[in-house]
Amino acid sequence: MNDCVFCKIVKGEIPSHKVYEDDDVLAFLDISQVTKGHTLVIPKVHYDNFLATPKEVMHKVMDVAQRIGQAQMLRLGAKGVNILTNVNKEAGQSVFHFHVHVIPRYEKQEGFKIEMKENNNLKDLSLPVLAQEISKELK
Repeated sequence: MNDCVFCKIVKGEIPSHKVYEDDDVLAFLDISQVTKGHTLVIPKVHYDNFLATPKEVMHKVMDVAQRIGQAQMLRLGAKGVNILTNVNKEAGQSVFHFHVHVIPRYEKQEGFKIEMKENNNLKDLSLPVLAQEISKELK
């Protein structure tokens, strides 16, 4: 895609601080650095998001993400790591090229927070019906 910032990084049209590269995957430091070492892992071929990416490509990206997370813990002293990908703008995706954030965590109070709040409407949901609806698509 001609206007995709990540495709331009892959082509070398936009500079990046590379962490890892092979024939299929590129990993580079996020310019926002939510925490020290925040890395983005992308396939070199453009796919809009996680759900649109072929399994074999997604597996390669996730393998590299795992290795980077391990390196962040060993080399940067991270106490934990968040592995995150967003699908579509409603979920926070801002660059529409599949990418995985590997965010090292050093302490609880940093510049990044994921919070799962209690669903007060849970009593209105039928978990068996929800499970059945999702399962129908997987058969």
